[in-house]
Amino acid sequence: MTPLRIGFLVPRYTPRSTSQLPAAMRLLAEAGVIVDVIYPTEGVVDLSTVQVAHDLYVLKKVSALPLSLAGALHTQGAAMVNHYPVCLALRDKIVTFRILQAAGVPVPATYVSRHREELVPLLEAGPLVVKPYQGTSGHGVCIVRSAADLDTVQVGKDPVFAQRYHPPEGRDRKLYRIGARIFGVHKVFPARTEAEKHGEPFTPTPEECSIVLRCGRAFGIDLYGVDIIESQGRPYVVDMSAMPGFKGVPNAARHLAEYFRAAAERAVSGSHALEAATVS
Repeated sequence: MTPLRIGFLVPRYTPRSTSQLPAAMRLLAEAGVIVDVIYPTEGVVDLSTVQVAHDLYVLKKVSALPLSLAGALHTQGAAMVNHYPVCLALRDKIVTFRILQAAGVPVPATYVSRHREELVPLLEAGPLVVKPYQGTSGHGVCIVRSAADLDTVQVGKDPVFAQRYHPPEGRDRKLYRIGARIFGVHKVFPARTEAEKHGEPFTPTPEECSIVLRCGRAFGIDLYGVDIIESQGRPYVVDMSAMPGFKGVPNAARHLAEYFRAAAERAVSGSHALEAATVS
């Protein structure tokens, strides 16, 4: 039988990296899968050589060049985790939150403007959270309570993306879906230590699982992360990622390796069915 071949478009990991992907790649290689690591941000890429050579691709880094190369592979029919159009949508918070709203997912009231001063009237109803509309990992997120606060926000030529601020009760809830499994991890934001980055696992409630599943159905995927806060007894989805770090998920590397192998097998067989989810 021809061995499965999976290509990983990832950043270069250091030996001390705590990312789950290197460990998942090692498990796949030990199981007989051909694992090729592709560093799309290094060196010069001859575009004529960008062609489908793997049964499955895994896109971790969604910055401009890796995402564009993933798009080039997508146009040639490459099977990818997650699909290029989904990664593109989830990189843009304007697109992401409109899709989530349309799917009935509980999200904060969300606004976008070309000029930050246009948000000032919205502050009469309470604080806003301003985020880079293509930001990741919580970078550049700030709470704005006044026009003076708004003046300090660096936006450049990008659209100004803002959401109504709901004071969270307790730690943030990171919900992760890996195929048929849903995991919950309590984390503090911003995380300052390695222990805080890994957080504390918990069992998601039925309501949280329902929200996570609704998010996945909205984009047609079954591998992703969802950030949920609770404020005044109500849950709000405040972020969604196509390829989170999965830190704090018990046995994450093994679950990811099993997921990638199954996804490659489905790609080879031509099946695109998603797995039904269970709580872990």
